[in-house]
Amino acid sequence: MSAHPTASVRERQDPLRQRYKESHAPAWITDRGRARNGVRGDPFHGQAVPGSQEYGVVWPFGIHSAVGGYHDGPNPGDLLCTALAICLDSTLRIIAERLGVSLLDLEVDVTGDIDVRGTLQVDRTVPVGFQRIRCAVSLQPAPGTDADLVRRLFTAAEQCCVNLQTLRAGVPVETSLNIHNGAS
Repeated sequence: MSAHPTASVRERQDPLRQRYKESHAPAWITDRGRARNGVRGDPFHGQAVPGSQEYGVVWPFGIHSAVGGYHDGPNPGDLLCTALAICLDSTLRIIAERLGVSLLDLEVDVTGDIDVRGTLQVDRTVPVGFQRIRCAVSLQPAPGTDADLVRRLFTAAEQCCVNLQTLRAGVPVETSLNIHNGAS
């Protein structure tokens, strides 16, 4: 991660908030994630490349042992839970600064439960996907912080966390297939 000059949340966000009030178009962004190098004779490992820019970040991933993998790297479910934890953590910290709440410690632990019989087609009545996700937030505000303000912080973070709201509400997901014919 590169070092950035320290700026307050208000200094960074207020001009954006004003810009988006004046025009909705710049508020639409596109995020991206890619998986690659997963076909080299090993169906249980690959690489995840987060972002639409080249950040130089590549995460190896592995497949969970519950579906035949070796569970020797973060699996897609781990990455989904991590994405939710990162989003809720950063949302809490940003809103804490806007509200003037000093946080001494913050940890967001996300766990998800899945019955893999659905994905392995052992039992077609079992849904494919997480059946339950839990977000446990542990935070320590500075001494003397009003408890009602901390609750307001948490409520606002829940409302503003993109990944949390996306998972809670669901979102249409489109898929497409592009078949490249190899040379004969």
